[in-house]
Amino acid sequence: MTPARILIIAGSDSGGGAGIQADIKTVTALGGYAMTAITALTAQNTLGVQGVEPVSPAFIKAQMRSVLDDLGVDCLKTGMLHDTAVIDAVVETIESSARNIPLVVDPVMVAQSGDRLVSEQAVQHLRETLIARASLITPNLPEAEVLLGRAIPDVESMQAAAEDLLSLGCQAVLLKGGHIQDQAELVDVLATATGPLVFRHERIETTSDHGTGCTLASAVAEGIGRGLDLETAVRRGRAYLQAALASAVPLGHGHGPVNHGHTIMPFGLS
Repeated sequence: MTPARILIIAGSDSGGGAGIQADIKTVTALGGYAMTAITALTAQNTLGVQGVEPVSPAFIKAQMRSVLDDLGVDCLKTGMLHDTAVIDAVVETIESSARNIPLVVDPVMVAQSGDRLVSEQAVQHLRETLIARASLITPNLPEAEVLLGRAIPDVESMQAAAEDLLSLGCQAVLLKGGHIQDQAELVDVLATATGPLVFRHERIETTSDHGTGCTLASAVAEGIGRGLDLETAVRRGRAYLQAALASAVPLGHGHGPVNHGHTIMPFGLS
């Protein structure tokens, strides 16, 4: 059986915890086939981002078309799109070659360390162009606050915020509540045209939480790509991420990566 073919359009994380590296690991661990169009290179570790080298919009287009023209794609997933020219390149390629393929947009704006990854102009352009084409967007609370232009201070305000994000034109919103630190329970809200669905689980206390947003979005994209309905894809993606957090071994001196490979038995061991 052909695996779910997921094209990830995002930045590279040299530390391996987030970005393209997290996306590839996640899709592979869930049985899918990951392909990439890299938008930027980052010098990055568990302590922060030390540098960014952008990839030209023309070459981002070339990467996307190479995959779309040959291997085929069952779901697209975007991550770090750092300026308006990059967003335009992605939108133009989707319009010309991937209009009917499901699109998961993870509106990456700020790294776990707090380092800003995209310009203000890019945020506005993302809101006006790519998000309107998305099958699903997966913002965390700080990203949702930027997109809506207002604070989302607590769990009680998340449902209204998720529903308001639908007005940007996307088909569904998965609003992640992990940034509300005073809650023992972690709450995510999935909003669609049929109404909101609230997911709850006990917060896992760990410093190995770098790349959780990339990981969840890619897990859901892999589920969509294999034909799961949206609710099932989200439940499966959340379960995968929770196990990756719970089984992570601390690496580095800051926010370490989750254990993307927890589904895979080490080769030669039983």
